[in-house]
Amino acid sequence: MSKETNTPIEKLFGSKTRAKLLRLFFENLDKSFYVREMTRVIDEQINSVRRELLNLESIGVIKTESFDNKVYYSANNKHPFSHALAEIFSKKIDSTREKDIKETTWEEYCRPVKNYLKALVVINRFPGQDGIDLLIIGNDRTKKLTRWAEVIEKKQGKPINYVILPTDDFLYRQNVRDRFILDVFELEISDIIDPDKIIKLLKK
Repeated sequence: MSKETNTPIEKLFGSKTRAKLLRLFFENLDKSFYVREMTRVIDEQINSVRRELLNLESIGVIKTESFDNKVYYSANNKHPFSHALAEIFSKKIDSTREKDIKETTWEEYCRPVKNYLKALVVINRFPGQDGIDLLIIGNDRTKKLTRWAEVIEKKQGKPINYVILPTDDFLYRQNVRDRFILDVFELEISDIIDPDKIIKLLKK
């Protein structure tokens, strides 16, 4: 007899990848995602994700739109089962993960990379708003900050737009009032980790 490995929610929807995608879409009803974002967040192979996206699109529970040469997928709020799926996945969210997200501070998140991370700016970006979610400042020659950002993305359970700048590059951009840096500090900032006080809050 084969050993059962699926969780009940995966059995209900017939596929681990499909269940993960449905959770992503129906926990984030006002957001859209492109394929590589989804593969990072749900940690599944791209072929499996593409196959399940075709299945979900064929029955109408998700919809697509093209922008900037990318195809974006989102929940179809007008589908008859949309409300039921949102109810299922909003309640089925991993309560441990949700508790960790709420209770873990950004200072705690940063501890594993404290020797590489010089500063961090966390932006409260509204759905549909242009910009980034994280400005990461520090040494990423070994790609430890990149891998850390991918871990944070999975913990948060949603795609995160982030930019990593070497410290010297950031300081130069800040000094010359670079447009990108100015735009970042025009957004609503929810947290700043800056032990050496290298960040100056800039306004246009």
